Amino acid sequence: MIKQGRVMVDGRPAHLGQKVDPDRAQVEVDGVPLPIKPDLVYALLYKPVGAVSTAADTHGRSTVTDLVDLGTRVYPVGRLDADSEGLLILTNDGLLTERLTHPRFGVPKTYLVHASGAVGSRAAARLAAGIELDDGPARAQAVRIVDRAPKATLVEVVMVEGRKREVRRMFDVIGHPVLRLVREAIGPVRDRTLAPGEWRELSLDEVRSLYAAAAP
Repeated sequence: MIKQGRVMVDGRPAHLGQKVDPDRAQVEVDGVPLPIKPDLVYALLYKPVGAVSTAADTHGRSTVTDLVDLGTRVYPVGRLDADSEGLLILTNDGLLTERLTHPRFGVPKTYLVHASGAVGSRAAARLAAGIELDDGPARAQAVRIVDRAPKATLVEVVMVEGRKREVRRMFDVIGHPVLRLVREAIGPVRDRTLAPGEWRELSLDEVRSLYAAAAP
């Protein structure tokens, strides 16, 4: 890869035999950052309902950091509301956190919404076209009806932004309040084997895939 010019160190092509300081050097492979700092850690947690997406809570509630033990202090990447559940990344990698949470990088998050009532194609189209909320317009990148029942509908929604209770507020506007909200994927990362409260470390390939998804 070095001979092919695919590896960059601090913005310059790497050369064979080159040494780098892992605490300072910025290494990229095929334009994607390669996390080489030895103290960086990454966890994928299935956040259960009730856990708060913060590192500490002044009201004594259970936090997502209480559920993960990586031997060092980590922080949740973005947030899931206390009454929502699903995948959440915790890390001490500030660069990745910024790229996954800032809307300008456009990393999608996929949610499975159990909504009350029969959500029709017209209501789904409104979610994709854009809905005006009290803090500005909100739009789903993609919407797919997964299953329908007489009194509820399963809807897959892909979002780029992550404003507070954004998905729930959007469904309130179209007249189908959310009964259950599960985040199924963060960019390319998903894991259907994790149960609520369970976690695992992310692989290097998964971390690099997240950086690739957030490429400017």
